[in-house]
Amino acid sequence: MRKVIVTGSSRGIGKAIAETLRAANYEVVTHSVKSGGTDLVFDVSDREAAAAALDTWVAANGAPYGVVLNAGIAADSAFPAMSGDDWDRVLRTDLDAFFNVLKPLVLPMVQARAGGRIVVLSSVSGVVGNRGQTNYAAAKAGLIGAAKSLAVELAKRRITVNCVAPGVIETEMINGIFADEVKKAIPMQRFGKPEEVAAVVRFLFSDEAAYITRQVIQVNGGMF
Repeated sequence: MRKVIVTGSSRGIGKAIAETLRAANYEVVTHSVKSGGTDLVFDVSDREAAAAALDTWVAANGAPYGVVLNAGIAADSAFPAMSGDDWDRVLRTDLDAFFNVLKPLVLPMVQARAGGRIVVLSSVSGVVGNRGQTNYAAAKAGLIGAAKSLAVELAKRRITVNCVAPGVIETEMINGIFADEVKKAIPMQRFGKPEEVAAVVRFLFSDEAAYITRQVIQVNGGMF
């Protein structure tokens, strides 16, 4: 059974992805920043902690077939009021995690010579930007550039690298927003469901998606 590591899989989109891939007969390795029943526990913004946890896991289990980079945070505010700490926390958690998580895993995946899948969760904010999210948009846009570059490097190894960019999805991260006002900007007039994002990830992991790499697939109800 193919092993897949899903970061930030204790709730929201990450949990839906883990459940969907498990139902598709993948052996899902779950992750969270705090202990609570997941297989891996480390802070994706902590490079040394991530390397230690993932090196240990690879030594015991071998290379994973796939990785879903989902863990992330938001700290929204207008740019003039944004603190340096809010900028740094979001960039370190959302963007630096690309290096911190994938660096210990990519070479073992290449050496396994079994192909593979890497899916990076970006955001509609990373594609078009969004008011009050300069830090979040910068991180999510950076993920797209990093994923596209890695896709070129790994293509001949049969390891695909793609981004999924959700719009407004019904998770804890949207608590407190003005729902009716936001829905007016969405042609479908509703928020997305975590399972709808997970379904796209599942497809990208399938054998039918073997020729799809270096792409950004948006799941946003037609926003852009």
